[in-house]
Amino acid sequence: MKRSLISLLLVVAAAGVLPASAATLNTAANSVIPAETQQIISVDYRKMNDAPSAVALKKRVLPDALKQFEQALRGVNIDTATDVETLTFAAFKMKKEGLRVVGIAQGNFSRAKVLRKLKAKKVKGEKYRNATLYPMVSGLEMTFLDDNTLLFGDQTALQKALDTRDGETPGLSGNTQISNLVANVDQATVWSVLDTAGTQHMLRQALGDASKLADYETMKKRIQGSYYTADFDRGVAFDLTVMTSDSLTAGTLSSVIRAGMLYRKMSASSGAEKLALESTQVESDSDKLKLHFKADDKRFQSLLSSDLFAAVSR
Repeated sequence: MKRSLISLLLVVAAAGVLPASAATLNTAANSVIPAETQQIISVDYRKMNDAPSAVALKKRVLPDALKQFEQALRGVNIDTATDVETLTFAAFKMKKEGLRVVGIAQGNFSRAKVLRKLKAKKVKGEKYRNATLYPMVSGLEMTFLDDNTLLFGDQTALQKALDTRDGETPGLSGNTQISNLVANVDQATVWSVLDTAGTQHMLRQALGDASKLADYETMKKRIQGSYYTADFDRGVAFDLTVMTSDSLTAGTLSSVIRAGMLYRKMSASSGAEKLALESTQVESDSDKLKLHFKADDKRFQSLLSSDLFAAVSR
């Protein structure tokens, strides 16, 4: 398999790493997410930074996009390690511009403090209706939604998000698939929701060669979105739920994934790979496919140091 099931377990949760108890969207954050949103990833930064496994995972698989966002925040005097409580990313598709992403940072930073920093650097903002947009590093721009919520992204994405807030274009409530999925997950340390197309792509990557089977080609048309959560209270717990159109599809999909796992286990070349597979459970529940992975801190961090992890996280 080009991308094994292990990559789904170990990397997808870290792809978003990208309040003290959960990564919950506040009203200001909800207001700027467009109806065209295909994926939302939200991270409770305080819990992430307090959990050894989460910190280790973040260091090894920190995406370039998140590095860029963190650098941009530090450039305006916001320390992601101490000032940010929740960091959320929303990816949405625009007709001409293609896929765009905005970031929403919530925390205990001060708007007045940040603006003083910008003024000291002689950075001037530009008005976009009632908002003031300030330049950041790497071509990003930012604006405050309230005293403790910062919106940032490229100019096109930022303006689209502000248009959504101001009622110029439909918001998240106009996307029932995504908004219904959010209701299932927004109390976790790390959570993400994916629309139908995003879920199909994720499973295709995870299944590798198995996704070429006729059964999967038939099943993928009946996939209706997904959500995952990751928590680090006692080791690492990762849960993925895939919504399908019926119980037959969910059952068949779980069988395909279990078969792929069995094949990987039989051909596993290391104890770390076998450990990951043995720590994974797959089942169907009515019209849902459920995948659960759990490991304690010691076992998970040994997995991070393995050749297997290096291979699947490239």
